[in-house]
Amino acid sequence: MIETYVPLIVMLVVGFGVGFLFMLLSEWLGARRTTDGKQTTYESGMIPRGTARDRFSIKFYMVAMSFIVFDIEVVFMYPWAVQLGTLGMTAFWTMFVFVLILFVGYFYEYKKGGFEWD
Repeated sequence: MIETYVPLIVMLVVGFGVGFLFMLLSEWLGARRTTDGKQTTYESGMIPRGTARDRFSIKFYMVAMSFIVFDIEVVFMYPWAVQLGTLGMTAFWTMFVFVLILFVGYFYEYKKGGFEWD
């Protein structure tokens, strides 16, 4: 039984080993020239202005929550759709309740103005 997991264990050990080796090599062999430009905060090529502690708009958080909710929905629905024929009606009704809960979240966000992009 354990011999079936040997290739997976070898692959994980080799993967972690190569990652750790490359990390050490870049530390040992990498350049160590620091300049003022390298020490500043990188903001998409723009010169940083102000403090990093500025407040974000609530719209930012609503968009992030929308992405999380609908991304998780797809992650759960794809395997369910693939196996629907073998799972039966219990799985269908379970997914129906799941989608219903997500639609409640969708309508809540709609009422709060989360889809108004201006």
